[in-house]
Amino acid sequence: MLNPLDIAEDEIIDQCKNGSLKYQEILYKHFYRYAMGISMRYSLDSDDALEVVNDAFIKVFNHIKGYNNDKPFKAWLRTIVVNTSIDRRRKELKHQLHIDIDHAVQVQSSAKAIENLHVQDIMKLMKELPPIQLTIFNMYEMDGYSHDEIASILNMPASSSRVYLSRAKEKLRSLIISETKNNVRTIG
Repeated sequence: MLNPLDIAEDEIIDQCKNGSLKYQEILYKHFYRYAMGISMRYSLDSDDALEVVNDAFIKVFNHIKGYNNDKPFKAWLRTIVVNTSIDRRRKELKHQLHIDIDHAVQVQSSAKAIENLHVQDIMKLMKELPPIQLTIFNMYEMDGYSHDEIASILNMPASSSRVYLSRAKEKLRSLIISETKNNVRTIG
């Protein structure tokens, strides 16, 4: 039995390129948590995230022969997971009612509210955002896409991307402030 910890990443990838199912399983297990962490940012729940991860790995195995070993594998995998998440979200968005957005008001709040929250608390609050806002927030703030890129990928005007991002930030601010107030009451 192969111990995945004893096998170099390059060897695992080369064996996957040769079509080895055993090494595909090793690769999947090796990068599962990494892919799941990315997917969870875009998904509404862990079941949705798991489906994205599985779809992403199917894409990885179907296209691994084209992977350039000179580039970091994690970056290549990350791109596939993000794109798979976005593709899934785009399909869901087609079925939602789209309302034209003219403008949104930017709300300023104190950065101190966030100091009392942990990363898990913030990730939980992010799940309360509407799916389109969560997707655009992740694409812009976490993955570095521009509004023009988001607009192209999600087939919407760049101005809508800006408005959805603004609304996502506004909602997160209010959720964080509310959560902080609740934590103060619980502690006090």
